[in-house]
Amino acid sequence: MRFSPAGDPGTPDDRSATRYLVWLAGRHPMLFGSGIALGVVWMVAQALMPAAVGRAIDAGLTHRDPDALVTWAATLFGLGVLQAVAGVLRHRCAVHNWLAAAYRTVQLTVEATNRLGAALPRRVAAGEVVAIGTADIGQIGHAVDITARGTGSVVAIATVAAILLTASVPLGLVVVLGVPLLMGLVGLLIRPLHRQQQAYRDSEGRLTARAGDIVSGLRVLRGVGGEPVLSARYREQSQRLRADGLRVARVEALLQAAQILLPGAFLVLVTWLGARFALRGELSAGQLVAFYGYTAFLVSPLRNLTEAADKLTRGHVAARRVVRLLRLAPELAEPARPVPLPDGPGELVDERSGLVLRPGTFTALAATDPADAAEIADRLGRYVDGDVTLHGVPLREVALATVRERILVADNDAHLFTGPLLAELDPHDRGDRAAVEAALVAASATDVVAGLPDGLDSRVAERGREFSGGQRQRLRLARALVADPETLVLIEPTSAVDAHTEARIADRLGAARRGRTTLVCTTSPLVLGRAEHVIFVEDGKVVAEGRHDELLAAEPRYAAAVSREEEA
Repeated sequence: MRFSPAGDPGTPDDRSATRYLVWLAGRHPMLFGSGIALGVVWMVAQALMPAAVGRAIDAGLTHRDPDALVTWAATLFGLGVLQAVAGVLRHRCAVHNWLAAAYRTVQLTVEATNRLGAALPRRVAAGEVVAIGTADIGQIGHAVDITARGTGSVVAIATVAAILLTASVPLGLVVVLGVPLLMGLVGLLIRPLHRQQQAYRDSEGRLTARAGDIVSGLRVLRGVGGEPVLSARYREQSQRLRADGLRVARVEALLQAAQILLPGAFLVLVTWLGARFALRGELSAGQLVAFYGYTAFLVSPLRNLTEAADKLTRGHVAARRVVRLLRLAPELAEPARPVPLPDGPGELVDERSGLVLRPGTFTALAATDPADAAEIADRLGRYVDGDVTLHGVPLREVALATVRERILVADNDAHLFTGPLLAELDPHDRGDRAAVEAALVAASATDVVAGLPDGLDSRVAERGREFSGGQRQRLRLARALVADPETLVLIEPTSAVDAHTEARIADRLGAARRGRTTLVCTTSPLVLGRAEHVIFVEDGKVVAEGRHDELLAAEPRYAAAVSREEEA
């Protein structure tokens, strides 16, 4: 049995955490049902062993019947083989069900984060998503996995109760009434455990988010002297998480103690009653041995039931977090009936600003306020809603996946991820080394790769922390060029490089994108001077267009904006 994640995770039932767990279990009905059936066979085979031992003693030894002794010994051996085989197969099914539930949850979480897109940081704390991927998937997997052992334990206890009722009504009633009582006592600890675990999960998510904020802004914090203040706040929140963890540990300790103490006390009671009945002659020697075997056996199903209650509670807490994420709706709604776009480059128009992006042209956009350029870029890429058309078709009527495929917006907030550099720079995973090397030349980043021990095969650390800011910027530009979208919108792609490197990039960018639509949002004279067409934006509106030298001569406000860049 080889596990492989589902290609399509399906549409989850996110109405509640319980419904989500049931939906997960139903994704693999054959394996889930087989796990439960094998769990029942595995536990019932163990439950019947004491009965076989008792019959072997009564029929074989007490009555000195060799044939009966051989028959019951063979029965005991068969039950042992059945229990072993069923146990191995049950475990394999359980592992598969655990992996399937955990990986499907990961897939759904990734889909939800992709669907939220740029709105994700505003809607969900980073620590919340991290907690799902690192801790919650395991708890959800355990909740699905434990059902096989839990169901088998319930059936086994019912089997033992039926056998005991047949042999002795008082002992059978002790089991029938005692087991629900034990589970009720354990249930008294489940509710506070549920509450404390939820509080701990929330605190953990907030602390993870704060840690991420501190790491990402560490240089700025040091520059303004804010590091001690943020460190003190992190320390305070860390201590609150520690206190929440201790409260969870107290309830868990009580639950663990109850898992040992309550079944132990119950088994002592059953053994004591069985011994008294045997002394009064109400039970035979074989039945007494069988009853003792049942008391020893019942430890396992009773502990399985308390473990099931614990894991199902943890899984429910984790599933609530997942469901909360899955319920979040993206800020941009998909059109009910997406309109297809014509093939090939087309005119991209932003009606709010008056920008008209000519197809197949290397265009630069200079704005007096960089925020205006970023807002226009967000509308062009449909990261925010706006009256934007491509080929005359409103983007809000086009499927988001199509917009993302046709229009790529690359800004300086994009990250480099861990892994081989070649794979990191190849978003389509084509393995086209020649295309990557050509993009590195255009982005003037060949020196970055040359300085690595294994070149393109070198591994990138998390967020590319081994590279300087300018090196990361050039690598991000190379990645955008390798993607080779029909329309590429670059936001300040040379803001962190020196003038000589910027000049080389400006000289090569137009050739690298020849025949494709390119918009560079910048006020760099080096880039503006190489653009085929320049658009000047003031107060969010297009106020002038033309060549760079033409605008310098005819538009004083444009010249002032560019001059500030040169002075900087």
